[in-house]
Amino acid sequence: MKRMVEFTVNGEAREMAVDTCRSLLDALRDDVGLTGTKKGCDVGDCGACTVLIDGEPVNACLVLAVEVEGRLVETVEGLQPGVEMLHPLQDAFMRHGASQCGFCTPGILMMAKKLLDDNPRPTDEDIRFGLSGNICRCTGYTKIFDAIRSAAREMEAARS
Repeated sequence: MKRMVEFTVNGEAREMAVDTCRSLLDALRDDVGLTGTKKGCDVGDCGACTVLIDGEPVNACLVLAVEVEGRLVETVEGLQPGVEMLHPLQDAFMRHGASQCGFCTPGILMMAKKLLDDNPRPTDEDIRFGLSGNICRCTGYTKIFDAIRSAAREMEAARS
């Protein structure tokens, strides 16, 4: 059974017919064409599919697409403020080599964005807790923490 769903993704209004049992992850990737959000475990354990709904992080694999009716969805593609401009987190991840295979990176970036939105000066403990739902099998997290700390400093300097 299909149902029409209207929502906003990365600032763009969307309307689409979706199966009532289709996950938001599959709808974003297959129907909307936003493939930055990754399908890792498909059971909510790895965080690779993290997106923000109304500013709150969720595992898109655990949310039905019909549940975003009238809501704001932000994916990793929405982080970039302009064609020639990266979000400070994206820039810091590149400079610090924080992504190796890159599979977990979109989910970690979205969690880090939420973390820095709520807490512009996170401690290492804050970062560790903020990323506790995101698994990276390549980096060991040190470079990820370095990148988040660096982006936090840059974002704070830009606000000043």
